[in-house]
Formats: sequence, structure tokens, C-alpha cells
Amino acid sequence: MSPLDHKLLRDLWRIKGQATAIGAVIAMGVMMLVMMTGLTASLTETRNAYYERYRLADVFAPVSRAPEHLGARLAEIPGVSAVQTRVQGRALIDLPGGVLPVQAQAVSLPEHRRPALNDVYLTDGRLPAPGRPDEIVLLQSFAAAHDLRPGDHLRATMNGARRSFDIVGLAQSPEFLYTTAPGELVPDDARFGVIWMGRRGLAAAYDMDGAFNEALLGLARGASKDAVIAAADRLLNPYGGLGAYPLADQTSNRFVTEEIAGLEASSTTVPPIFLAVAAFLLYIVVSRIVQAERGQIGLMKAFGYGNGEVGLHYFKLILAIASGGALAGCLLGIGAGRAMIGVYSAYYKFPFLVFQLDPAAFVTGVAISILAASGGGLMVLRRVFALTPAEAMRPPAPPDFSRAGQVGRALGRILDQPSRMVLRRITRQFGRMAGATLGIAAGMALSVSMITIMAGFNRTIDLTFSVTDRSDVTVTFTHPISDKTLLELARLPGVDRVEPLRHVGAVLRNGLTTYRGGLTGLPDTTELYRALDKAQAPIEPPDHGVVLSRALADVLDIVPGDTLRVEVREGRQPLLDLPVSGVAETLLGAPAYMNMDALNRALGEPGRVSGAYLAIDETHETAIYAALKDMPTVVGVSLKSQARDALMAQMNTGAGSIRYVMGSIAFVITFGIVYNAARIALAERARDLASLRVIGFTRGEAAFVLLGELAVVTVMALPLGAVMGYFLSFGIARGFSNDLYQIPAVFDPASYGQAMIVVLLAAVVSGGLVKRDLDRADLIQALKTRE
Repeated sequence: MSPLDHKLLRDLWRIKGQATAIGAVIAMGVMMLVMMTGLTASLTETRNAYYERYRLADVFAPVSRAPEHLGARLAEIPGVSAVQTRVQGRALIDLPGGVLPVQAQAVSLPEHRRPALNDVYLTDGRLPAPGRPDEIVLLQSFAAAHDLRPGDHLRATMNGARRSFDIVGLAQSPEFLYTTAPGELVPDDARFGVIWMGRRGLAAAYDMDGAFNEALLGLARGASKDAVIAAADRLLNPYGGLGAYPLADQTSNRFVTEEIAGLEASSTTVPPIFLAVAAFLLYIVVSRIVQAERGQIGLMKAFGYGNGEVGLHYFKLILAIASGGALAGCLLGIGAGRAMIGVYSAYYKFPFLVFQLDPAAFVTGVAISILAASGGGLMVLRRVFALTPAEAMRPPAPPDFSRAGQVGRALGRILDQPSRMVLRRITRQFGRMAGATLGIAAGMALSVSMITIMAGFNRTIDLTFSVTDRSDVTVTFTHPISDKTLLELARLPGVDRVEPLRHVGAVLRNGLTTYRGGLTGLPDTTELYRALDKAQAPIEPPDHGVVLSRALADVLDIVPGDTLRVEVREGRQPLLDLPVSGVAETLLGAPAYMNMDALNRALGEPGRVSGAYLAIDETHETAIYAALKDMPTVVGVSLKSQARDALMAQMNTGAGSIRYVMGSIAFVITFGIVYNAARIALAERARDLASLRVIGFTRGEAAFVLLGELAVVTVMALPLGAVMGYFLSFGIARGFSNDLYQIPAVFDPASYGQAMIVVLLAAVVSGGLVKRDLDRADLIQALKTRE
């Protein structure tokens, strides 16, 4: 080992605290890159393989009722490679001991073969035997939530008739990776199930003998999806076609795709922030080392070492810190990715989900870390090349005391001696102090944005379930029925208020931009469910026009006053041109509100409702649920409290928990910046502080001179970090939001207070560590250091 390499090891040991802190910042950036890239690759590849192996359809074509022979005509559409017709419908599962019926979707299976499309993955038991309409296969996650297994019995209501079934198998399906009850956005294994049964039995239950109500289409390579959808709609429209749609609009796939897109965006935006901060810290540390080792650099050059050898020596120091941090980040990324895979497995029902290491992520992480570190170090190495032996061995020019200015002299008259020393240090090293302030502010900005996002999640929950939706129960009917049914609901003991709603599926268009969603009809006066404006004031649905949620207006790129084209996909399927009369601040989903009477008139179906919101007395809830269970027209009963709990669980322990990871990393980067600022100040002032101790300053007074500088820099960073965090939070909130749910970046003073506490805590811990080193310092050795 060469003498310079021996010196390199000694230098690394001497600055091990700073090297560890900088390496930790680099490790956090690489960890995020490896973890998010690996999660993206794992979800994408597993999803694609699952879809391909079990032949998930490329196009879904629901229809009211179409004859079976139409399947052959669908197969003749150019570009269609496979067709599977089936029967599907909504059901209610009656569980023993359960007071509330559980929503389910019933799906048919071919009698004598596997499905050509949308096959199922059997996890236990077997498929229903041909000619056995009482045998079913149950969704595995739902069965696990209720401790059901093959051999158990189940009662369910289908099309108003209650039937008993034998569970013969448990299964998963690529069609139900993300399982939510119709009309809801949050998955809950206990509140939604899927039932597969033989085609004949299910057709008999829903009056579909010789007919189907959904066609699945597989496309050949290179086929035009839009052309196939248009052709399928032309064939199915005479039979009540509800509008074919591609896999991209399928609910389960949309959630998985949005999650993957969010991970991809985060993997390209978050890690560079950490690596840029690490480059800044390396620049400061190496700059300080070069300044302190001027004499040694001169001696090395005097003994024959060239600029390249001396520069390479310090460059190795940079590479050692960067490589160590990158290696630690790779290992941490593997561990964090495997831990997060367990979280994703709980919400996305893959048969298996293994964290896949992406070699490109390791190469990219290490390469970017080294390049970022090199960028910070190369600017310092220019000084090494510029130093001649004679110049390097001379002491540096003394600092210019005149830069304190009139303000510094004025303050100096009213400050004691230690405080004046702190003030002189700050004014003389203004550029470095400004850099440290900016670095600490950047760390605080990350903390502010992460805590703001956490508050935004809570804001979403509170606004949705306390302000917008003030009901207790939502009831959904099997089909649009007479509003006279509301009187029957209102007469139930314990029901305090009933409000109707009408929901119809629709395709919303603004020019070339389309969105597959629906129209929600609300009555003139609403108390239980309201559309709200930005000031949280109720918006009355207009007699002629539509009110769009903020997310939907952004997706369609439409503003109030514009005209929206609505293609209704139910009943007579009218084509409506509606003016946009307002925008509602809705944080869950992307609804479009309309006056219910106006909607019914446009549909030619006056006096029809598809559901109702109920406010109930909790003391009568058991009797109310039992009555709803016995109503043949009721196909769904949802409790707001259960939906709220499910959303909170998803936000706190599901995929949304990644924000806690990012919040922890923000603390690490803040601590790294503050600790390095304190260590650099100690290294630069070791001789001065030793001199103060020798002339009679106590340990506390000497520590005040050192840590006072850190305190001033930290306090100056707080308002700057608050401003930076305010703007950064909007960008991060936009990254977390999509058309399915929105996370607002709200100004929450508590969030800023918590972020300040994080910074102050990091400063206190850093100050304590530095003071410990100061108390242990060898005064004689420090005084021997040449100026």
C-alpha cells in the first residue's frame, strides 16, 4: 500500500463521523432508487405475466341482454383473437352472525372447459362440477377474511332470490387484483367478495338462459383497440350495450397502473434531491480538508508527487465515501423493497409477488452517486492543482475582519465577548454560512412536505367522511326503481332521514379527451351528501348543467362555461350536451353532479332512484340492517364508518405508508446536513477553541462559541425551510394524487411546527455529539496546529 493510501485511511478514520453522515445521505437516495425501481419492476412484470398466463381480456363489453349467437359475430371483428361471453351480476352474501349483508359480484364459468379469457387461479379445492348449480368458487381473500374454506356452506341473494351454495374451491383472478365494492374506492377483503359458478346456474339466477350480459374480447397483436371497441358497440347497442371499454379503464387495472406510475415518478424525482445534497456536503468537507492540509499538499508536491497523484488521493477520499454510501443504499434498498412487497401483497391479490432486483437500478444508483459526489469534489480539486509547493507551505492569508460591516459593529457593542465571536464568524464566512443555511432549509423543506402530505391524507378523510358525506348508510338498488321506495325506507324504525340519488354510467367527452365515469343525480336540497365548493359551501346541482369534481375537470381540461358531451350508457342511452356550471372540491373519486330530476327527464325515466343515503339511530341499526337484508331490490349496503376505517388502514399501513418511509429519510438528510455543519465548524476552529480554554474560558463558554454559530444558522434556516417546504409540498402532493383520489397540500401550522421540531432535534443531537468531541479534545495537540 502506497503512503498516500495509508494517509487516505487515516483521513477516513479521522472524519468518520462526517463521512458516515454524508454516506447516510447518499445511501438514502440510492435506497429510494433501488426500492422504488425494484417495486416498479416487480409490480409491472408480475402483473404482465399474470395477465398473460390467465388471459385477461383486452376489451370488456357489458350489455343488458344479448343472445348467445352474437358471440360468433363478435369473433369475426377484425383484430379479435378470442371471445368469451359470460353472465355476471351483483349479489349479497348473508354470513352467519353478520348483521349486515356483504356485497359480492357473481361471475359465470364455462361448464366443460376453462375460460378462454379471464381464467381463475385456483388456490384450494376444485372448480364447480358441470350440472351442479349449487357449487361455487369463492375469492380467496374474502374467504380468508371470514375463515371460509372448501366444504363450507354459503347463503347469497341473487336477483332478489336467496339461495344456498356449497364452497368447493378458492381462487384468485387477474380481473380482481384490487377488489372494491361497486361505487367504492377502498378495498376491504371482508366487505366485498367474488363468486364464480357454472354458466347454467348463474344464467338461471339472472334470467339469462341462452343469453349473456358481458363479452370479453382478446385482441391480436397490432389490432386497433378503438376500431374493435367501435365495432363491438355497433353489434351490442341494439341489445342494450353499455359501452365497451379497454383494459386500461378496468377498475382493478387502473388502481394497479396508477400505483406503478406513482412509483416510477418518485424514483426519478426523489433520489436526485438526496444526491445533490450529498454532493454539496462533500464539497464543503473536502474543501475544508484541502484548506487544512495546505502544508501537507505542498510537502507532497515537494517530494515529487504530481498534481495528478495528489488530486487522485483526494478524489479517492470522495469515491470512498460515495461508494460506501451507494453500497449501503443498495443493501438498504433490497431490505426496504422486500418489506414493502409485503404491504403491496396485502392490497393487490397476486398469486405471488417477489421483490425483483433490477440490475439497472444498482448500476444507476452507484453511477449517479459517484458522479454527484465527483461533481462536488472536482471543484475543490482545482485548488489542489493550482497550489505550488512554495505557496502551499505558506500559511493562508489571515481573514479580513472588515467584512462585519456597520451592523456587526453596532451589534458588537451590546453583545458579550462569546456572542461577538459568534457574530464575527458568521459575517466573515458569510458564503459558507449561507450554504449551510440553505442545506438545513432543504432538509426542513423535505420534512415540511412529508408532514404536510400526512396532514393532507387526514384532510382527505375528514373532508370526505365528515363534511361531504354526512350519512351513516348508503343503500344501492338492483336497478333504478320508483322513488316511492324511499317512503318504505323512511318508515323503518330508527331511520332519521332519507335522501335519494341516481347514478348512471357515462362516457364524458371534451373534444378528444374522454373519461369513463358517470353522472350522479342529487336532489334539490341535500343534507347527507353534498357537492362543496372551495370554501366548503354546498353547491346546488343546476337544473340544466353539470358540476364536475376538481380532478375530473383537470382530466378533461374543462372549465365552467364550457360544454361537456355526455354519452349515457344506460337505459335509452341519450347523448347530452351539458354546460359546466361549477367545480366541486371532491377528494375521493371523480364524480360529475347533476340535478336528479333533470337527469331523470333527460333519461326519460321520471321518478327513478338507484340508491339512497340514510341517517340512522345507532340503537336501531341491527333491526335496520335486518330489514335491508330482506328487501329484494337492495343489492348493496355500505356503512360510512367501515369505508372510513378501510381508507385509514390503506393510508397508514397500505401503499400509502411509503410516505412514512420518505418522512424518515427526510429526517436523516436533515440530521446529516446539521451534523456536518457542526463538525466542519469544530474542525475549522479547533485551535481557536483550545486557545479560549487555555486563557480561562470554561467548557460551556467554549461550546457556546462553537454551537452558537450552529444555533444561528439553524434558526435562520427555519423560515427559509418553511417557504421552500410550502412550495415543495404542492409538487409532492400532485405526485401522490390521481383521478381516483386527491391529496391536498394544505397550509397546516402544526405541520410546520413538527418540521421545525425535527430540525431542532437534529441540531440538538448534532450539537451534543460535537460538544462531546470538543470536551475530549487534546488542548496541547490542538495548539500545535500551525495557522
